[in-house]
Amino acid sequence: MAQPERVRSAQYEEEPGVTRKHISLRAAAALAVAGLAVSACSTTQLGAAAITGDNRVTTATLTNEVANLTSAYEANQVKGIKPQRPVQQAAQQVLTWLILFRIYDKLAEQQHIFVTPAQANEQLRALGKVANQNKLTLNQYVSAAGAVPPNLVPQLGQYLAILSTLEARLNGGHPPTSASPQLADQVAHAQCLAAKDLAVQVNPQFGVFDYRTYAVVPAAPKLAADPVPSPTTSKPLVNPPC
Repeated sequence: MAQPERVRSAQYEEEPGVTRKHISLRAAAALAVAGLAVSACSTTQLGAAAITGDNRVTTATLTNEVANLTSAYEANQVKGIKPQRPVQQAAQQVLTWLILFRIYDKLAEQQHIFVTPAQANEQLRALGKVANQNKLTLNQYVSAAGAVPPNLVPQLGQYLAILSTLEARLNGGHPPTSASPQLADQVAHAQCLAAKDLAVQVNPQFGVFDYRTYAVVPAAPKLAADPVPSPTTSKPLVNPPC
C-alpha cells in the first residue's frame, strides 16, 4: 500500500475551489496548536480535568475523548497514516481542544457572533478539501494532523465558523485574503478576553494552562528539574496578558 503524503498541519496551499475566503486563515494553524497549557491550581474541583467558568470538563469526558482519539490513531495506522503529534501527550492535546471550544463559545457571546450550522458545515467542507488534497478523509486529517477526536468534528466546525466570522468582522466585513499581524493581534486579544472571563483552571494532573500559546502542555517535573533550562523553552504564562 502506498504511503500517504505527510499531513500538512501548519499551513495549506490554495487549490482550485478552495480559496481563503471559504476557510479561516487560521484554520490550519488551529490544527497545528500543540495544546492549551494548564495552570496548576489547587482549587480544581474533584473529578474535573478543567474548569471553564461555571462548567467543568470532567476527567471521565477527557478519558472518553482520549480513547476516541486513540481509536482514530489505530484506524489510521491500518491505512499507513501516522499521527503528527506526540501520542504520549494525547490527554493534553485533547483537553486543549475541549477548552478551546469553550473559549470560542464565550468569545462568540462577548462579540455577539451567531453562526449557523450551515456556516460550520461550510468550514468543514473547505477543510475536507484540504484533507482530500492530502489523500485523506476529513476524520483522518483532523485526527492525524490536529489530534482532534473525529466525534468532535462538529465542534471543530463551530469553532472555525466563529473564528472566520470574527476575522471578517475585524477586517471591515470582508474575509481577509492575506495574513495581517494587526488582525492576528486583534483576534488574539478577543481570545484572551474570553479565556480570562472563563478563568480557566486545569487539573495539575494534566499540565498547565499557558496564555502565551493557548495550549495544554505537560507540567515540568518539580523534583528532577533541569538546573540549566533549554534556551528554546520558556515558562508557561499563567496569567492573562490582556
